[in-house]
Amino acid sequence: MIDFSLYLITDRTKVANGHSLFTAVEAALQGGVKAVQLREKDLTADELLPLARRLRALTSSHDALLFINDNINLAIEVKADGVHLGGHSQATDVIRSRVGDKMLIGVSTHSKDEIEIAAQQGADFVTFGPVYSTPSKAKYGDPQGLEKLAEACRGSSIPVFALGGITAERAIEVQQAGATGIALISAIIASPDPRLAATRFAACS
Repeated sequence: MIDFSLYLITDRTKVANGHSLFTAVEAALQGGVKAVQLREKDLTADELLPLARRLRALTSSHDALLFINDNINLAIEVKADGVHLGGHSQATDVIRSRVGDKMLIGVSTHSKDEIEIAAQQGADFVTFGPVYSTPSKAKYGDPQGLEKLAEACRGSSIPVFALGGITAERAIEVQQAGATGIALISAIIASPDPRLAATRFAACS
């Protein structure tokens, strides 16, 4: 069951001065974030393990969920709540066959068809984007926009989290388009006050 509306995705390279990845995430949790995805693609599994263990302890202490990007073995090792799959991950149904109902599975999608496939293969939710223009998602092409987001949400049998360039001011129109929640990176991680940033998003959800 997806009972969160703010989905924080980590990127330690964007953390604002004065914060470490962990102080930024902890502040975000204090501000209302209830789900965190560890996504540090440049690190090896051995390098990720201590980060994942520390984030597992941190999220648990705030009654929040921890997702591990792509690495199912790491997710199992640290007893994460779920795994998040991207375009180069194993198929969702393969992962579902490994974890059964013990873990939640999120999937990154960029089209209505991809959402349908993810749902058919056993995903619990998807992220969809980029909704707005954002440098971190430029490689995926032009932003989808609110109209495509609304279409994707209407046709989806599982929760859709809007991703990409979403600010607190845009959060309401994203929800009005039908999104279950919002997935965020820079809007919280790069903020000099992640707790306040999270609080503002939480107030809109």
